[in-house]
Amino acid sequence: MAESIEWVEKYRPRSLTDIVGNKKSVVDMREWAQSWLSGTPEKRAVILHGPAGVGKTSAAHALARDLDWETIELNASDQRTAGVIERVAGSASKMSSLTGTTAKRLIILDEADNIHGNADRGGTRAIGGIIKNTDHPIVLIANDLYGLTPSIRSLCIELKFNSVQGRSMIPALKRICVEEKIMCGVGVLEKLAENAGGDLRSAIKDLQAVAVGRDEIHIEDIATSERDTKESIFKVLGKIFKHTDPKKALEATYGLDETPENLIHWIDENLPLQYGTEEGTEEDLITGYGHLAKADRYLGRVRKRQSYRLWRYAGALMTCGTVVSKTHVGRGFTKYQPPSFWRKMGQLRAKRDMRDNIASKIADHANKSMRYSRTDLAHLYGRMLEEDEYAADVTFDLELSIDEMVYLTGKKKVTKDIQRIHDLAQARRQSLGRDEGQAFFEKKPRKQTPDKKQMDLTQIINSAPQEDKSEKKESENVPPVKKSASKAKPQKTLFDF
Repeated sequence: MAESIEWVEKYRPRSLTDIVGNKKSVVDMREWAQSWLSGTPEKRAVILHGPAGVGKTSAAHALARDLDWETIELNASDQRTAGVIERVAGSASKMSSLTGTTAKRLIILDEADNIHGNADRGGTRAIGGIIKNTDHPIVLIANDLYGLTPSIRSLCIELKFNSVQGRSMIPALKRICVEEKIMCGVGVLEKLAENAGGDLRSAIKDLQAVAVGRDEIHIEDIATSERDTKESIFKVLGKIFKHTDPKKALEATYGLDETPENLIHWIDENLPLQYGTEEGTEEDLITGYGHLAKADRYLGRVRKRQSYRLWRYAGALMTCGTVVSKTHVGRGFTKYQPPSFWRKMGQLRAKRDMRDNIASKIADHANKSMRYSRTDLAHLYGRMLEEDEYAADVTFDLELSIDEMVYLTGKKKVTKDIQRIHDLAQARRQSLGRDEGQAFFEKKPRKQTPDKKQMDLTQIINSAPQEDKSEKKESENVPPVKKSASKAKPQKTLFDF
């Protein structure tokens, strides 16, 4: 008999002892939570990161139940602008318990790595401020750890949740069958766990789907097609690198939910792991990359001509060519890695978003276009951030976050000077009692006589190359930007790529 409630929710772990797998991370999370019972720990937040369906959100709620804490949760369906986060999570991090006791409140921010774009503008900066000042524990949940900014990661304890192994899923699935009074034939639970690809949530959903209307299930009742997950790509890589039959390797790719443009990155990343070790030879590696290079040429023609019929040749070269490149079959276990190219692209996307956000702020203050602000003015603002005379004013008027200051100055991490300047700007904003001060480069006439520093800055901005190249201004009367003694020349920023 089908239940009206999904089994994923019905059998969600009620305690940390019920969490399947990831015992080390669960123990570390419990120790962090218990440190709150004796005061405020150094790290006031934790990041639970890992693939979907491995128990991150369940672990956070189970922790709250174990310690009898209230929970406040924001997930991806909620708008998570700076205002919403500060109103919900910010107030929750300071207010006392709803019951009037001294018990803590657990603040859970799900899919924290997906706070981006215009809908969530300012949300990341608000999270950093809340973590620094919270009186209650905070749990950030993310699939991609590097989707969070370095400043937020530096404030948190990072706990990795790995995919759940199949042998760990079977006892959990068996308990559900006992509760639902369902008889399972031999190999049913093993097959469900294998098809799940490390995702316990998917395994429970599959079990419920196959058990609808039945009180006994057999192996033939389970759909033979496997879920298209990373586990499937690992099996295909095994047939490419561990077998000698090119036809079977090519046929294995037909049921794979990956385009040839994605598959070539998987093979490229893992080819040195198999052929570049003591099991292979240098010739194997050279030959394998030769076939990959030919496959890449076909992929280039597909992109240029939009002739997707050429995919078949690219697929044959990258799979069959790699199979026949090895001189002998390697044995033993090889841990295949996802393409690092994708991770780097994700990091570059985050940098591009930050670059455009900074350029937007500069464009508003300088009354210039986004493109001109990004290409011609950004480096000038970066130089001013290195000058004590201007840095605090620039940070205040542009409302720069610490991450934006690091990016704009070309630094690799937060320095003491950047932190000091940011604190000065924050103190000035609080002393004025408002979020936005008068624009630093505003051209409105003022009643008072502008001081020398303001005149110098106006001259600096006006001396930058203008968008109309035919109208160049003389620069002899423009005072040079004062350089710090410790910085002989300005560092290159990341805007020039």
